[in-house]
Parts: sequence; C-alpha cells; structure tokens
Amino acid sequence: MSEAIGSPRRRRALVTCAILAAALASSAFPLASHAQAVASMPELDGAVEWLNSKPLTAAGLRGKIVLVEFWTYSCINWQRTLPYVRAWADKYKEHGLVVIGVHTPEFEFEKNLDNVRKATADLKVSYPVAVDSQRTIWRAFENEYWPALYFVDARGMIRHRQFGEGNYERSERIIQQLLIEAGAKDVGAELVHVEGGGSQAEADWASLRSSETYVGYDLSPNFTSPGGMRDGQRIPSIGSDAARSYRSLMTQGRGDCDSIRAPSTGLRH
Repeated sequence: MSEAIGSPRRRRALVTCAILAAALASSAFPLASHAQAVASMPELDGAVEWLNSKPLTAAGLRGKIVLVEFWTYSCINWQRTLPYVRAWADKYKEHGLVVIGVHTPEFEFEKNLDNVRKATADLKVSYPVAVDSQRTIWRAFENEYWPALYFVDARGMIRHRQFGEGNYERSERIIQQLLIEAGAKDVGAELVHVEGGGSQAEADWASLRSSETYVGYDLSPNFTSPGGMRDGQRIPSIGSDAARSYRSLMTQGRGDCDSIRAPSTGLRH
C-alpha cells in the first residue's frame, strides 16, 4: 500500500533526499548521473582466494550498492581509511551496501596468503576480501592507486571514484544517495564518527611539512627533518623472517602506495 504524500515517513524521506542533494551539489565533483555512468563494474574473476565470504560476482551483486576498495595491508594511507570503510560496512549493510576489499599487493611479501589472512584478522577487516595477488581485478578496473574506492549502483554501474585519503563525508553522502536511489528506507543523513588509533589515526595535515614519499631523493625537495636528506645512504638489509612478516615496512627510494590525499574524481568520458 502506497504512503500518503504528507505522511511523516514520506516527509522524513524527502528531507533526507534534500539534505543529500544539497551536500552533493556543493562538491566540485558531482555524482555521475545514470546517463553519464557508462562504465559497468568489471567481473571479480581472478582472485586467488576469498576471505570472509564465498566468491562474489558482478551479476550476483546486481540490486546491491557496492563499494569496491583496493588496498594492500602495509600501505599507511590505506590503513588511515580503514576506520571509515569499516564503519560504513557496518552501518549500511542492512540497507543493502556490500563492501568488497580487493587486496592487491605492492610488495612480494604481501602476496603471501598467510600474511594476508593474518593482516585481515589483526586489522579487523570483516567484510569480504578478494585476494588479488596476480593483479587481475586491479587490471580489470584499470586501477592505479592504493587506496581507491569505486562506488557502484544497483544496476552495476560505476558512479564515482575516490583515489587516496580524505573526502570521507562526500564518500558517505554518495553511499547514502545510491542507497536511496535503490529504494532503501530510513537511510538517514547522519554521518559516522570514527577516531582511528595507532597507524589508523588521521594524519596531522595541518602541521605536515614534508610530503610522504617513496620515490627517491629527486622528488623530496621539501624534506625538513633535522639533519636533512642523507644522499646516498644505504638502507640496512632486512632479514628473510622480517620480510615475510605482514607488518608494514617503511622504505626509501621505492614507491607506490600512491596518492597521499589525492583528489577524488568522478567518471569522465
């Protein structure tokens, strides 16, 4: 039975939609419309194993709102996004959101399945994880960043992308909007509140002086630590036991874990 136009529940839904529309309209990167979202979510074939779930497929996820998150466990930039993604997975699961973490390794030791299992458990990643050790899913999405978020609507179309840290409010607003488009009820306009600890704590961007870099001396012109950059300094070798450990390794002169606070971007065609 349809609800009356003036019913309290209908009025609440209209107010929520108005709030979300205003929030999204204020952004420099608006949510792609159905007409603009011509890229469908690629298949999730190629994972060497799935954790926390049976294997999922793009076809089987139709009707759900899907957040695909590319991560690798030693990436500090991804670790700082985890409290938000975990909170969204918990809050919006009952409304139809499915979060999928695609673990694509940066370093050789991150291809070790036991390491990935241990990191997933220790970091409390409870949503489904596709272990993408051969970068098959990474290539299918034409992804280039850790962390990266892909927002997929109920028709299986990619409507937005977020590369790097930050823009958490906007990302959550997009999740809310896509859920409402799909017919979810009582989504609300409230945002999650998280405070990460340890490596998951928010960076102190206000006092940041040296940008994080792994790509060598030439790209570190603003290095400000006492004593300056020691050009030519060798890094002590890492024993095989440590190399096999899942814990983060901080390296110099090598890099990825791309896009520290990289700007988000909508689909452009």
